[in-house]
Amino acid sequence: MTTPWGEPVLARFPEDPRDRLRAWDASDEYLLRYLDREGVPLSGTVVVLGDRWGALVTALAGHRPTQITDSWLGQEATRANLARNGVGPGTVRLLTTQDDPPERIDVLLVRVPKSLALLEDQLLRLAPAVHEGTVVVGTGMVKEIHTSTLRLFERILGPTRTSLAEKKARLIFCTPDPALERPANPWPYRYTLPDGVGTVSGRTVVNHAGVFCADRLDIGTRFFLQHLPAVRDGGRVVDLGCGNGVVGTAMALADPRAEVLFVDESFQAVASAQDTYRANGVPGHAEFRVGDGLAGVPADSVDLVLNNPPFHSHQATTDTTARRMFTDARRTLRPGGELWVIGNRHLGYHVRLRRLFGNSEVVASDPKFVVLRAVKR
Repeated sequence: MTTPWGEPVLARFPEDPRDRLRAWDASDEYLLRYLDREGVPLSGTVVVLGDRWGALVTALAGHRPTQITDSWLGQEATRANLARNGVGPGTVRLLTTQDDPPERIDVLLVRVPKSLALLEDQLLRLAPAVHEGTVVVGTGMVKEIHTSTLRLFERILGPTRTSLAEKKARLIFCTPDPALERPANPWPYRYTLPDGVGTVSGRTVVNHAGVFCADRLDIGTRFFLQHLPAVRDGGRVVDLGCGNGVVGTAMALADPRAEVLFVDESFQAVASAQDTYRANGVPGHAEFRVGDGLAGVPADSVDLVLNNPPFHSHQATTDTTARRMFTDARRTLRPGGELWVIGNRHLGYHVRLRRLFGNSEVVASDPKFVVLRAVKR
């Protein structure tokens, strides 16, 4: 990536030679050009919110910025990119969206996230640290910035306007207004599940901002909950890509002897899963882990993996994550162990499962979704 501060070499994480997606885009470049062209002072506390793969903080490492991210993979990419470009440990402060933010922010750079709820939550958390002289600049591709995005900046921080588009990217300029009366933060959000979804019917869900379908049960998860496997008299169960943890919680309620591992690469998701599990007083043992899928889970140690894999990486459609999840599941399952997957019918997961496991069975289907079962032989 070419920047006013050099040409850092960047990669996504984990590195995959088959993945042609870059670790930056035109909106990152646009923001960096603006900071240099306008001579924005970077000597104070610089905070970068939502830096997807560390491109921004790697370019600005000489100014010792703080990165705030919801993505474990994004944070690991940042570490790798900083090391790749000779930036010493500790030069960039790495925080998650669950950590306490800095007490004072002089420059706030916002890579607009896909989730408007996550943007709302994070701006509300950061607003007390923003002062009248804080420079606030957001960036994103044109298709990522909507009227609702600008209204959020205005409602929480102050008057907001946008730049002209360059290479389908746009900047957001916000002037902080310390006298602005900010709304209360509505996150995390709690709701009660409907009837007809098995053991979690009538139970409580806790969703932190940014978790998929945060204010209601999405139709795919509803369908999955209606067709979960029968109780297995204990064993180790993984809710892989757990989101708010409702699927793993349903299994734990059905079988208190099960050991359930909730894992997701989103810090917000794992916080949601933990809060959902605890809100329902589930007996038994559970572990909550933020990380790269099943990396670190021993081979042949799991009896059941439940998975609703994502098929987007930010705005890009890709099956890279699903491929890695299925491969990890096969490695960690014991012989006879099962992977249960729900997905949109058009994604054709059955083909990949047959190639990987040698088998794939349709458990249930409707016009939109299919639940598949693969057994490790």
